[in-house]
Amino acid sequence: MTGLTSVTFRQLKAEEIIALACKAQLQGIEWGGDVHAPAGATTVARQLRERTLDAGLKVLSYGSYYRLGNQMEFVPVLETAVALGAPVIRIWAGTFGSAKAVETDYLTLSAELRSICAMAQADGIGIALEYHRNTLTDCKESAQKLVTLTDSPNLSCYWQPNPELAVEEHLREIQTILPYFSNVHVFHWTAGENKENIRHPLSEGYEVWRRYLDALAKCGRPFHTILEFVRQDSPEQFLEDAAVLRRLTGC
Repeated sequence: MTGLTSVTFRQLKAEEIIALACKAQLQGIEWGGDVHAPAGATTVARQLRERTLDAGLKVLSYGSYYRLGNQMEFVPVLETAVALGAPVIRIWAGTFGSAKAVETDYLTLSAELRSICAMAQADGIGIALEYHRNTLTDCKESAQKLVTLTDSPNLSCYWQPNPELAVEEHLREIQTILPYFSNVHVFHWTAGENKENIRHPLSEGYEVWRRYLDALAKCGRPFHTILEFVRQDSPEQFLEDAAVLRRLTGC
């Protein structure tokens, strides 16, 4: 299923994002917890759910900003996901990268992660880790270690490319995390100077993304391809990228 994550357009109102997703002929939305669906705002979440479904779209997931190891309250996040009708809550694996982590960090975060997985499972909701730099899911080895230590049946991991890595390393990442992979964030960036990312039209990464999606498909399970951050935060660029995504996925 194709979709977008609402954080791509933090500057737009929810109804504008829904209209844009429909115009792009995508199938769903991952609603973000920073602007459009704040944790604890269950009335807003219920309204978002109704508007999304009324538009013929699906709620793909709840993109929360819950971070392990940050002494955050999970109950408001879970209540919001329930109100939103989200099948999965995306969270962040800590506040620093694996290069700085020691064994106790994995043990502490996996214990917290196991606890929130159990809470979410009681409501029939999955937990998915954002695959991102400066967290314990910043590389395939660390992500695998955290998921394995946690050992929860409703735990999965997103995947997205790191602009600093080569295509072949990305393919090795996919192969490693495939057993617990759930969804993918789609964008085409390259690394610039001073660690600044350069955004490109998705069309320029078509062949690379065809390889990524072919590799991810080997998981043997349905997954969502969710467009994220486009060049110049442009709705017009988004519509172009969405057309490319539909060609890539056949949806």
